[in-house]
Amino acid sequence: GYAELPTAVNITWSSINFKTILQWQPKPSGYFYTVEIHGQTSDTKKKCILTTETECDVTDALQNVKETYIAHILSVMPTEMDDFEEPPFAVSEKFTPYTQTVIGKPEIKNYTQKGSKLTVVIEDPLTPYTFPNGSFQSIRDIFQHDLEYKLYYWKDQSSGKKDVTTNSNTFEVSVESTKNYCFYAQGIVPSRRENRNGQDSTITCTSVGRSILDEYGAEVFIIIAVIAIAVITLAIVLPVILCKRKKARAAREKEPLNGV
Repeated sequence: GYAELPTAVNITWSSINFKTILQWQPKPSGYFYTVEIHGQTSDTKKKCILTTETECDVTDALQNVKETYIAHILSVMPTEMDDFEEPPFAVSEKFTPYTQTVIGKPEIKNYTQKGSKLTVVIEDPLTPYTFPNGSFQSIRDIFQHDLEYKLYYWKDQSSGKKDVTTNSNTFEVSVESTKNYCFYAQGIVPSRRENRNGQDSTITCTSVGRSILDEYGAEVFIIIAVIAIAVITLAIVLPVILCKRKKARAAREKEPLNGV
């Protein structure tokens, strides 16, 4: 009967930008799993019914993102058993998407470095949730004013990192006009107690005013100068040596004739 079936263990919620996967162990043998999502106010939703997998995408059962949910993972037999017999189940930790989903990597939409101003524009990551017209909601659509972005920036080839925060998607920072800068951004939800900082975007670097000296350093110039001096010296000295040898050879060739 049901009482002999093992129940799920190591249940975890994995959620990025509101795409949420429930994972557990062990792999079933001779039985199935069915997932039930229980919200505080919403109706119970069944997901991944009679699955042999050990994960389940429960994103669409969590659309009220500020609600707190728990999952019941039921261990069930392939054929219906006595309706009055409750299948054994394991219970997950509580999960609230709004406070617990990880903010994924933002995209650097575009950037410019003009004079002493660096402008960086961030593109909001999208979520799996849609508007009535079918377009995807971004994390900004869900968090609204509760979302900030932080930009970390530094002079290329230096370790001194600065940061600035904005409530919008655009940064404008003062920089040295002749220097290149590297930067990355991350989303932040300041109202959270945990998981406040999101994932880092990829690092991007500007390329204005990048000289060979910046790229390779003064050592290369010293080496080039030494080689250049050597080549010039050779170009001057070699003809003189060859000319002297030619004269000496000509003089030797004339000597026997003079002796006759």
